[in-house]
Amino acid sequence: MSGGLEFVGYYPGLIAAVTGLHARYYNEHWGFDLSFESQVGAELSGFMSGLVPGRDFFSAVRSGVALAGFVAVDGSLSAGQGARLRWFIVEPGFQGRGLGRRLLDQALDFCRRAGHGRVFLWTFKGLDAARRLYESRGFCLSEENPVSQWGAAILEQRFDLVLPGVGR
Repeated sequence: MSGGLEFVGYYPGLIAAVTGLHARYYNEHWGFDLSFESQVGAELSGFMSGLVPGRDFFSAVRSGVALAGFVAVDGSLSAGQGARLRWFIVEPGFQGRGLGRRLLDQALDFCRRAGHGRVFLWTFKGLDAARRLYESRGFCLSEENPVSQWGAAILEQRFDLVLPGVGR
């Protein structure tokens, strides 16, 4: 990848970097509070410590020592609900360069190889660039719910994707 970006696996400090990027971005742009950062940190830590290769996946991108982007697939619910795309984020300074497309494509390629025939994600209204990317890959809006959480009122959205020809 150009511009000194490197796709990497786990490295010390990754969980803190992903949690911090989420906390800073969503606080600055949406006013999310400590409860959001705490939830991201706790759930991401649990995911990483229980990760099952072949069922679950993550990809991190670094620029030098800084985190540029991240995505994960939690396959633990696959048999019932589908695999869940989680913690998908690109650092604002790296947005608009195709990094998000590459991360999402890596995650979906993993889902196909792993046999996850359905993929879903939760997001909220207002993340228009992300929504366009999801829809360009075939995700469809399936549910909307107004919620008050993380110190803000948002319209939570679920998007689903069926991967043709893939089992489970």
